[in-house]
Amino acid sequence: MSLKAFAAKIFANRIAKKTDKWVNRPVKTQQKVFNQLVAQAKSTVFGKDHQFESIKSHQDFVERVPIRDYEELKGYIQQIINGKSDVLWPGKPIYFAKTSGTTSGAKYIPITKPSIKNQVEASRNAILNYIHETGNADFVDGRMIFLQGSPVLEEKNGIKLGRLSGISAHYVPNYLQKNRLPSWETNCIEDWETKVDKIVEETENENMTVIAGIPSWVQMYFEKLNAKTGKKVGDLFKEFQLFIYGGVNYEPYRAKFEDLIGKKVDSIELFPASEGFFAYQYSQKDKGMLLLLDAGIFYEFVKADEFFDENPKRLTIADVELDVDYAMVISTNAGLWGYNLGDTVRFVSKAPYKIVVSGRIKHFISAFGEHVIAKEVEEALQLAVKQTDAVVNEFTVAPQTNPKEGELPYHEWFIEFQKEPSDWTKFSEIIEESMKKQNSYYFDLIDGHILQPLKISNIKPNGFQEYMKSIGKLGGQNKVQRLANDRKVADGLHPFKIS
Repeated sequence: MSLKAFAAKIFANRIAKKTDKWVNRPVKTQQKVFNQLVAQAKSTVFGKDHQFESIKSHQDFVERVPIRDYEELKGYIQQIINGKSDVLWPGKPIYFAKTSGTTSGAKYIPITKPSIKNQVEASRNAILNYIHETGNADFVDGRMIFLQGSPVLEEKNGIKLGRLSGISAHYVPNYLQKNRLPSWETNCIEDWETKVDKIVEETENENMTVIAGIPSWVQMYFEKLNAKTGKKVGDLFKEFQLFIYGGVNYEPYRAKFEDLIGKKVDSIELFPASEGFFAYQYSQKDKGMLLLLDAGIFYEFVKADEFFDENPKRLTIADVELDVDYAMVISTNAGLWGYNLGDTVRFVSKAPYKIVVSGRIKHFISAFGEHVIAKEVEEALQLAVKQTDAVVNEFTVAPQTNPKEGELPYHEWFIEFQKEPSDWTKFSEIIEESMKKQNSYYFDLIDGHILQPLKISNIKPNGFQEYMKSIGKLGGQNKVQRLANDRKVADGLHPFKIS
């Protein structure tokens, strides 16, 4: 064992002990975070507008601070953009993370000095937690690659501006800098396809031990490696041990990845966002990510099926139940207050508090009252892949509300296959039965002949990549939307359908 690996193990043990302290006091930890956040922001513009001085309890907070999304918080953020201090958090943010907005173009998410510190520590601790659990630290001696956006930052009234992954590139610790790929010059390339080609060139002869990124874009990297070298990733990188990912559910990609790699490797799931780093995989033995309760974020949870009610109940960590889908609402040391993150989560454990991401509160299909969420379609497809010989690259689902004359409406599944199923009927039936089993509303609509069974549209190879390129969202942190209640993505994919 190298000195570096030995030191990593010692550091991992120290962080594990520190983590155990708050893991064993979850409710008290969250109360402490809540108190600190409110106290620190009481003199800000937002704090004065919402009487933070008189907030003594969570109920006081609920009465004064409504749930907001970005659009409803935008007025405060615009004040910061215009140069004002002490608006949402004392002082000014040190960064804006620029993300794609749904209704008003780009979103500018504030990142403060304490919030970026929490982000960096969380990503570090995810790896240290893995080392502590498995005892495996040898990978720290090899090369590591983090597929991410360009680290080149702009400036807006003295505040640096860029993609979160590009901002994070400035915080790679010194002891990893020599191991890190790609080169700074390559990382600065904006065009994603050009960038991945250059990354392949830089890494194909290296001893890669850790590879990290959003699965869909890592898949593109693996495919280009395979095309250039004719080798499986695991044969090319014989010491490749760890895949780190976040942003989307890995399970629909798992079979394809194992085929591209040629062997199984350990993986760590992360739950980062521009708004904060919320959770990381806690164990290789069971599912679920540890919700980070001491990282400058106070969490509230609203049952997903009640979220759009007039006054939905806002729960704290003490009140949540297992196996219920919740919209996650956050208040942070970056100055987001009662902020609707947009993600839905499901608790799989309360000792410790562990979650899985089940979908997006805005990404669902309910054109006919079926309330279908991402987790349901992902599990259905995963089952079909497991029970057939099909291999799937990418997919999305949309309702068809205006079918051909004489037909009932249906859900249309757009799937790009690495290997098409030899029995299409069986493949479709497995998905259909899984959907009916998981979702009673969907079952009733099929059983009542309101909907006909789903239909699959076959997308040509690389069709999803071409679609994402056509809308300017190829690579980086961009992800294919799993499902939608309209036909916008479906219509965009139409040119890539195989007749």
